[in-house]
Amino acid sequence: MANERIFIVDDEAYIRRMIKKSLINENYIIEEASSGNEVINKIISSSFDLIILDVMLQDTSGFELIREIKDLKIDVPILFVTGRKEDHDKILGLGLGADDYITKPFSPAVLCARVKAHIRRYKEFNKVKKSNLHLIVGGPFKFDLKTYKLYKDSREIDLSFKETMLIKFFMENPNQVFSKQQLYENVWNDTIIDDNSIMVYIRHLRKKIEDIPEKPKYIETVWGIGYKFVV
Repeated sequence: MANERIFIVDDEAYIRRMIKKSLINENYIIEEASSGNEVINKIISSSFDLIILDVMLQDTSGFELIREIKDLKIDVPILFVTGRKEDHDKILGLGLGADDYITKPFSPAVLCARVKAHIRRYKEFNKVKKSNLHLIVGGPFKFDLKTYKLYKDSREIDLSFKETMLIKFFMENPNQVFSKQQLYENVWNDTIIDDNSIMVYIRHLRKKIEDIPEKPKYIETVWGIGYKFVV
């Protein structure tokens, strides 16, 4: 029986009611907020397993809130919800650290399935993080499977959750070419490919690990196919 805590942030009451009704049926514990002013205090004072965050609030934007959450080093999956369908918004949200993005109107069943998937993957991530396993070593990189930290030449590189899972997958499978579909299935655990998500996270990861991000030598693009991690 689920007892995870979900934080719904949306200024439209009927959207909050619809989301809450769907999630309560799955035995999640729900907290709500209708404005950005309420969010940070609740996040600091309470522990959540997932945040459902509207992009456009009356007093601020979800983009500003996610920046504040990340600045506070609060590590929690964030699912953006919006009525806007522009790719720019999606890319920006994912780039700021959101784990997923769903547009209105959406099926409550689809939302619920995504919530379950993200919470499950995040719990697995934290479980492995705490376990005592060995290092993955490749070229100048070391990936510590005990702490889920990446090091380049003994210097720790700060990564988001998705960046961590992406580099882990690459380091477990060096010098192999993967299509975007394969990356999405293995890292996102989904069969419905989202090209924007892949490109956003590849770009951000390159900025953090490459000597010259514009001329990557570790995460190579294999034109017409996908990407490979070269060591």
